[in-house]
Amino acid sequence: MDIVTISAAIAFIIPMCFSPGPNNLLCAAHGSNHGFKNTIPLTLGMVIGWSSLGIGVGMASTIIEKNEGLFTLLSWVGALYIVYLAYKMANTNLTELDSKASEPISSREHSERPLGFRTGIVLQIVNGKAWIHFLILMTTFGATFGSGFLSKVALVGLNGVFGYSAVLAWTASGVTLSKIFSSPKQAKALNLGLSFTLLIVAIWIVYPF
Repeated sequence: MDIVTISAAIAFIIPMCFSPGPNNLLCAAHGSNHGFKNTIPLTLGMVIGWSSLGIGVGMASTIIEKNEGLFTLLSWVGALYIVYLAYKMANTNLTELDSKASEPISSREHSERPLGFRTGIVLQIVNGKAWIHFLILMTTFGATFGSGFLSKVALVGLNGVFGYSAVLAWTASGVTLSKIFSSPKQAKALNLGLSFTLLIVAIWIVYPF
């Protein structure tokens, strides 16, 4: 393998994984509402769904790259799904936060139903950033690892190490923010801010800027 090319692949993967996106922002918001432990099932679904998507894109990168209609459809579906998650998160907090704000964070983690493993997987199917991420990764750096199935799995595995580290880091940041913004008004502002950021991501997926 070309060490220089592998280093370039890692240099591409790290900022792509840790930069704001549907997975990271949702984990931050979910962590602030439900705590780190209750966000783990969601993050596991994300990494499995994301890795499965990466392998699929790797095996069909040529076909997907030429199908602009598929990308457009995925972008719109993904954006709408993210808008739904943002609305659900903001609406739940606005209607229930006042009565729960005085409770300890550990108690509030169980008062609302957390998003689970299945949601983490489904989000990847319509995650426009993930599709673009893997298409660039496979078409630009895929040949470094070879053209076979196991080579694609190796590249996806390398990507998964940084991807999972990223969602855990964003989850931890959300938990930290929830402790800082502990009063009812501050908690409302935090959750509305995170929901609004998800809406911005949804717009960016459809209309990149």
